[in-house]
Amino acid sequence: MRYWDASGIVPLLVRQARTCDMEGLLAQDHDMVTWWGTSVECLSALMRLVREGHLTAADARDAERRLLELRNAWDEILPGEACRRAAERMLRVHPLRAADALQLAAALIATDHDPERLEIVCLDQRLCEAAGKEGFSLAVSRRITAVPGGEFHGHT
Repeated sequence: MRYWDASGIVPLLVRQARTCDMEGLLAQDHDMVTWWGTSVECLSALMRLVREGHLTAADARDAERRLLELRNAWDEILPGEACRRAAERMLRVHPLRAADALQLAAALIATDHDPERLEIVCLDQRLCEAAGKEGFSLAVSRRITAVPGGEFHGHT
């Protein structure tokens, strides 16, 4: 099982520079755990790609169907007080956006605060750096670069 951030899931939904890498990781281990809000983050990224002209409405509908299939199969860390407290701590010690802090907090909860128990699948540089400092190993070890109009660029 791996913890999947939204940035790692979006390339499973639409063809991007890192799609093959993400498909390979999923093929190795189909068990996914993620935060409750991940599907919302993914939908936000899809709609941004549509607005920016990088994805057609029809392709977005197909991607949403794939998202629903994944969501029905993955395990979710639900919102709660422990997740909120952990996310607030993340914001104090790492330069993260709120959604990234919640992702990292959920990953900690998924591991029962033992980050060595799970790898994180993430393509967001800032979140990867924070996860590494928290003790997580990253499933994607190559340098992460943004591809204009392609890679997931954070949250909208």
